[in-house]
Amino acid sequence: MLQENSITGLLFLIGIFYGSYTMGLAALLATICGTATAYLFKYDKSEIEQGLYGFSAALVGVAVMLFVKPVIWAWLFVILGAVAAAMLQHFFIKRNFPAYTFPFVVVTWLILLICNKFCGDMLAISTPAVAQASDSLTDGFKSFGQVIFQEKFLAGLLFFIAVFISSPIAALYGLAAAVVSAILAFYLSVPLSEINLGLYGFNAVLCAIVFAGPKVRDGLWILISIVLALAISLLMLKTGIPKLTFPFVLATWITLLLKNKLAPRIKRGNIS
Repeated sequence: MLQENSITGLLFLIGIFYGSYTMGLAALLATICGTATAYLFKYDKSEIEQGLYGFSAALVGVAVMLFVKPVIWAWLFVILGAVAAAMLQHFFIKRNFPAYTFPFVVVTWLILLICNKFCGDMLAISTPAVAQASDSLTDGFKSFGQVIFQEKFLAGLLFFIAVFISSPIAALYGLAAAVVSAILAFYLSVPLSEINLGLYGFNAVLCAIVFAGPKVRDGLWILISIVLALAISLLMLKTGIPKLTFPFVLATWITLLLKNKLAPRIKRGNIS
């Protein structure tokens, strides 16, 4: 979640293991493979130490265990996907382009495409979501969990605490953004079962973390980005393609473009 803090990362890993030990092992293996790839190709050491070649790889590992049955070939996908994610991350870093989790998205889409075309029997059967009594705050914590594919409340709470340790303002903005996104999704007639699981808040969490800051205009950029992310999520429903964190990535790119164009004018207007 864009936090350069080892304690935060450890809590993320604990949260994943709490939700699924298979996903936890996949995340750990993928992180090791992604980081090892960076060392093997002699990428910048400071970037490796920041964890830049492990986070997209970790997400690939967890995603594989969500979408694919945990057979031997799935673990091969974890390893190869982690290597590909690290290399793609490096491609964007060298060009000074903010890729965020885009390498994870591309690699995961590719893995799912391969499975659909050549080994459909490997795909896991999804369990239908069940609507249950919930509230916006609970949904907000679950949204933190869904960033790393965890639907349990305690995992989401642990992820929130992890981000809070690294950046309190990012965590609080993330929680608020998730709640706002869930409320908007409800009024747009999104199924309650999906809202309750945090499926329409996790992209908002990431958007908020990117733009979190102490100024009023930071809240403006967060609001713009979460509205865009929700709109992109709803549009992707028509494609049948798993949205993953792509709505966050695209919404953030668009918002950064707007910010670069409009920020000087807003500053002259004295909005601080």
